[in-house]
Amino acid sequence: MSMRHGHASPQRRRLVLGAAALGLTSSPLPLLAQGVLLTPRQTEGPFYPPKLPADQDNDLISVKGASARAMGEITHLSGRILDARGRSLRSVRVEIWQCDANGRYLHPGDSAGVDRDPNFQGFGHYLTAEDGSYSFRTIRPVPYPGRTPHIHFKLRSREFPEFVTQMYISGHPQNASDMLLGSVRDPKARASLMANFQSIKGEGGAMEWTAQFDLVLGVTPPQA
Repeated sequence: MSMRHGHASPQRRRLVLGAAALGLTSSPLPLLAQGVLLTPRQTEGPFYPPKLPADQDNDLISVKGASARAMGEITHLSGRILDARGRSLRSVRVEIWQCDANGRYLHPGDSAGVDRDPNFQGFGHYLTAEDGSYSFRTIRPVPYPGRTPHIHFKLRSREFPEFVTQMYISGHPQNASDMLLGSVRDPKARASLMANFQSIKGEGGAMEWTAQFDLVLGVTPPQA
């Protein structure tokens, strides 16, 4: 990891992120619809790409034209998008974005002080199938100053307003000190933002990860 000069310090970055969290988030208590716990909203944060990359498919570790794959631990992330009645939501655009293995986002305003991994896509999207499922190949999220590992999610559909939240690694030691995650006071709601990461053998026997993360929205769009 190479260091860069002329950027904001990690302490200043923590302050900026903290201010964003306090100013932009207000995680409500969990809502129950037909006995289903709804996924809490979370802030979009300051690093949603202002210009989406040309390559924005669901494979974030491989960029078109790049000769190498992204740094980091390969993770196969999947899940389903459900409505308040537990029914599958199809044709939902699921967007994810996260920092690379160096802790750097695909955003010109990220002054992390490290070089960005040019082989990491940083952003991807997927349209859910008939059963509401989505899938991505990405890297296991890493911490950076002020934040525990997380992946941002944004859901778009003509059937409901834009929905934004974040996914976390269940049991990660830095979860307890993350201010944004801690703003979700209800334990059950906070648990609904967690994903269990299970290790598997990948190509050549290398360790990879699988993670399942379902999102339940407080909407009941008409079904065809």
